[in-house]
Formats: sequence, C-alpha cells, structure tokens
Amino acid sequence: YSHRQPDGFKKVFKSNRFFLQISRGVLLSLQICVAIYGFSTIGLVGFHVVFASYPLIIMALSVPILGEMVGWRRWLAVMIGFCGVLLILRPGTALFVIENLIPVFGALMFALYGIMTRYVARYDSTDTSFFWTAISGGFVVLLMAPFFWTPPVGFDWGWMAILCLTGTAGHYLLIRALNETTASTIQPFAYLQLVFSSALGIKIFGDQLDPMLIAGALVIVASGLFALEREKKQKANPRESVRFN
Repeated sequence: YSHRQPDGFKKVFKSNRFFLQISRGVLLSLQICVAIYGFSTIGLVGFHVVFASYPLIIMALSVPILGEMVGWRRWLAVMIGFCGVLLILRPGTALFVIENLIPVFGALMFALYGIMTRYVARYDSTDTSFFWTAISGGFVVLLMAPFFWTPPVGFDWGWMAILCLTGTAGHYLLIRALNETTASTIQPFAYLQLVFSSALGIKIFGDQLDPMLIAGALVIVASGLFALEREKKQKANPRESVRFN
C-alpha cells in the first residue's frame, strides 16, 4: 500500500542497506535453484526433512551475527536437532552419498537469508525488502536463463502457471500472517511442509521413507518446536529467561 502514500514509490525504492538488500535477493534466488536441484536429485521427502533444520541454524547464527541472546536450553535444542540431521545423512556409512548434502547447503543458504532479513529490518521497511528481493532475484534468474532455458511444451505451460499462482498465493498468505501475528507463532506451521511434501513425494514421485529418515525428522521437528517455545517464554519474561533460557 506504500504506492498510495505521498512519495510512496520513492520510499520503497530507497534503502539504507542497499548492498545487503541486493545480496538477500541474489541469495534467495540461488537457494531456490539449489532446492529445485535437490528435489530432482534426492526427492521431495529427503530434501524437506533436512531443510526443516533451517530455523535451528538461524537461531545458532543469530548469536554471532545479530548479537541475540540464546540460553543453554535452546543451544541444547540446536545440537539435538543437528543430531537428527546426522541420523538422516548417516555419514561414515555406505548409505551416505555426497548428494545428501544438498539440503544441508540449501538450509544454510535460507538461514543466512533469514538472518540478513532480520538485520535489514532494523533499517528498511518491509515493502523495501520485498521490492529489492524481487528485483535482484529476478535479475539473477534472467542472467541464468540463457544457459538453462528449455522451451515449455504442451501442458508444461499449465504447470508453470500453477507454480506461479501457488507461489504467489503462498507468499501473500505468509505476508498476511506475519502482519497478524509474530514469526515465532507461525513457524510451527512450517513443519507441515514435511507432511505435505511426504504425501506428494510418496504418492506422485514414489519417494521412500525409511526408519532413520523418520527418526531424524522427528528429532529435528521436536527440537525446533522446543526452541521456539523457549523463545516465546524469553520474550514474555526477558529478565527471568536471559539467565535460565
């Protein structure tokens, strides 16, 4: 709605952290490319289960980069969550393949994007951040398109239209949700992506679930929910929880 205000476009265009805003958009577009490659390499289920660890990575990085306070209980949740990732990856065994690191890389990229978003929010409005994310991300995709472009054939156009509509609707609903409540309230619902991606991956693409994958997913989700609950308590009682959280 900024364009309806006096000098609305000018206010959206102006950024106090221009380089970081551009970097955010570039990083997000590259992360999406990594995710797409991960979907085609290890499947929806395998990617999303490990990718669900990104809130824990954000929490860990927020201490040295943003100077946020994280108590020992949340550090313990971060370490347990990473143990869940190791359960899934199984390094040092015959089941480990280098492609399994793709979702780890994707989660790290998205976590860095989240950290940068938190940081620029101190200096720029939400409209400015969304504007420069779209502009810089779109520019990156345009530069990459000549090297990877394949003309859509037949119903590919329909799938592309569905992708655009669902992607746009998802971002719109997320923005509306963030306007109505806090990020820590919304985050637990993000773990529903494991349910949806698992259902789609198994039903449509024939992905497989194994006991270690399920166990690792449960550990990651439980650790993330516990950490978010501790964060809520810290915000509710900052003086008491700085020491004990």
